[in-house]
Amino acid sequence: MQKEELTVDHLVVTLVAPDKPGQVERISKCIAEHGGNWLESRMSRMAGQFAGILKVGVEAEKYDDLIKALNGLSAHGIRMLLAESVVETTDTTRMISMELVGNDRPGIVRDITRLLGGQNVNVEHLITDVSPAPMSSELLFQAKAVLGVPQDLSLDDLQMALETLADDLMVELVLGAKESSVSGYPS
Repeated sequence: MQKEELTVDHLVVTLVAPDKPGQVERISKCIAEHGGNWLESRMSRMAGQFAGILKVGVEAEKYDDLIKALNGLSAHGIRMLLAESVVETTDTTRMISMELVGNDRPGIVRDITRLLGGQNVNVEHLITDVSPAPMSSELLFQAKAVLGVPQDLSLDDLQMALETLADDLMVELVLGAKESSVSGYPS
């Protein structure tokens, strides 16, 4: 990835690596030693792998060196995908939190996100889980999300549309959500 004439202030990094002690330290050391500033991140361990996404600030003249160093972490089993950040505009959307619970079934995430996309709703943050239902052998699907909803979309209409996906689906939408309102993210 080569830097164009465009000044880049931030870099978005996604990564996957075998989970073991020292991985975050190795990544943060690489960033610091090459002039980067670790700004924001979400990281988690899942199924023996460590995965994350982070935003790094870097001065334009140090950009290429940082990219090369980050790509060099592949020698340690750390796979990365690097992207330049873009300026985000949120004038036409409002943030809401969504909590959803229902019986698990194949395709439930596809169905929910297809409905959201059809309403021009953007998924900003999403956490899903499946767990045993109380006093039953059935599995419950749970989702917590922050959504960017068009200003002209009624929350009542969105909730009713989501609840039509399954008879047992319970949906709660709350206006004015922040990322920290999604359980699993730091406050």
